[in-house]
Amino acid sequence: MDETLPLLQDAHFTSLEEPHQHVNKDIVDFDPEGDEENPVDWPQAYKWGIVALLAFMAFTVTFTCISVVPVANQIVEDLNHGHSSKSSSVLLVTIWELGEAAGPLLIAPLSEVFGRYPVLNAANLLFITATVLAALCQSTPLFIAARALTGLAVASNVLNPAIVGDMFVSDQRGSAMSIVMLAPLIGGAVGPAISGAVAENLGWRQVLWMSAALAMACEVVFLTCFRETYKVPILRRKADRMRRDTGNDMLRTIFDVEGQKSGTMLWEAMMRPFIVLFGSGVLQILSLFGSVAFSYFYVLSTSLPDVLSERYHLSPAQIGSAFLSFSVGSFISVMVSNQLLDRIYIRLRDVNKGVEKPEYRLPLTMLGGFTLPFAVAAYGWAAALHLHLSLLMLSTALLGFSLMFATLPLTAYVVDAFGLYSASALTAVIVTRCLGGTFIPLATGPLAERFGFGLGVSALALLGLCLAPVPVLLLRYGSKWRQRSKYTRDE
Repeated sequence: MDETLPLLQDAHFTSLEEPHQHVNKDIVDFDPEGDEENPVDWPQAYKWGIVALLAFMAFTVTFTCISVVPVANQIVEDLNHGHSSKSSSVLLVTIWELGEAAGPLLIAPLSEVFGRYPVLNAANLLFITATVLAALCQSTPLFIAARALTGLAVASNVLNPAIVGDMFVSDQRGSAMSIVMLAPLIGGAVGPAISGAVAENLGWRQVLWMSAALAMACEVVFLTCFRETYKVPILRRKADRMRRDTGNDMLRTIFDVEGQKSGTMLWEAMMRPFIVLFGSGVLQILSLFGSVAFSYFYVLSTSLPDVLSERYHLSPAQIGSAFLSFSVGSFISVMVSNQLLDRIYIRLRDVNKGVEKPEYRLPLTMLGGFTLPFAVAAYGWAAALHLHLSLLMLSTALLGFSLMFATLPLTAYVVDAFGLYSASALTAVIVTRCLGGTFIPLATGPLAERFGFGLGVSALALLGLCLAPVPVLLLRYGSKWRQRSKYTRDE
């Protein structure tokens, strides 16, 4: 059953995963011997070029998001005519995630109805517009609204993994996923370093103009070089062409439903992430685990500038450069994941007599799930005890290393486990993750004031430690639990 069909409706069409069962001569499908229109059969050089393009956009998005972190207090003071507000500076950073929680609810369904190409380009244009608006605004509320709108327009988080899934078979996705995940880390490292230096010399608005220029360059490449990767619109165009060429009006794809209107399809697609989320216990527990793990990045991002400024007396440029430690740890983690993710999957598959299971993606997540809470607590106590700056930077590097181990394989797991429903499942994961990234960091300040920075951050780390067994349980029982949901059931 295709994602553009109602999830609660019994489908009578054959899945593309088994295109040759109950063969119907009027059903248009890809040639199993090789089809130049099938994204899986595209030349490897072009597919990896698309991966590079997706990485470029992911870099731009993260650069734009993180570049305001070292100068958030400066932005608030500038827009408020010299008056500072800690809650406003934190919200200025985290509001992006609230917008990013809402965006995929529309972006993913639209991509499943109209295809990846038009939706991705439309979202990129909105992203550019919102970034320009943020660069021009003259008040804190308008700036926060522009940041929320920019987050709303982010399509890369939900569509990049889905596009990788469109083009690569299961045992090749890990490397492509790792590259797409690596680019945001570079953006997260370069963004604060550049923005701190630029803001010190030219002002924070120039940082946003740099972001807008990057996004414009990226969009030009998307418009000219990117091709549709989602099989549904590709096959429908193929069926239209064959109907014109052959005169056979009975030709159709397995995704076509007579009498179904686009508006109905879109509404059903918009509701699909919620239906998939509430219809899969595995996705629910996975989303909770991922949202708490991801929130630690914003706990670090919103607290580290104040720690470095007030306790270590660093300048904005030095504060921006300090974020390199987190990115170095993340970079090492992604490199290790790139080497091991597919190898572990293939090894476990071979040990289990060739049986492929999405759960074989999870061993690295198990390691990250248990080390991440301790890395978070180490960061909190390094800052609270005013340890040497090198030890504080080491703790942030360990946090980045553990965070990637905990979260990166989850994307590959969702793509493998949910198949054609992967975009909707990823949307559900992203929505819960962004909500966690928006609101959990807001508790850092009150907890630090009440218990001290060390205990306050450790309290947040304890939440992650309670959820650390989730990937272990999924590896052990996930295959059985998935059979309870029709969206992840093995056929």
